[in-house]
Amino acid sequence: MPIWRKRNKAEYEQMAALIRENPGITPAALARLMGTARSTVQRRLPALEEMGYLLYEDRRGRLFFWRKVKR
Repeated sequence: MPIWRKRNKAEYEQMAALIRENPGITPAALARLMGTARSTVQRRLPALEEMGYLLYEDRRGRLFFWRKVKR
C-alpha cells in the first residue's frame, strides 16, 4: 500500500498546492505554512512523487512544482 494512502491524502494535496502557489519555497517555510515539522515535510516529499506530483528542487533546496501526472 502506498505511503500516502496510509495517511491523510488531503494533507499531501495541501502540500502540493502550497508548493505550486509559492514557487521556490523552502521545506522550512512550507513546514511553517502547514504548521508541521520540517522533517515531516522532508519525509512526505517522496510520497508526493508517488502520487504523481513531480517537483523540482534547485541547488539551494527550494522547491518548485513541475507538473502532475496520472498514476
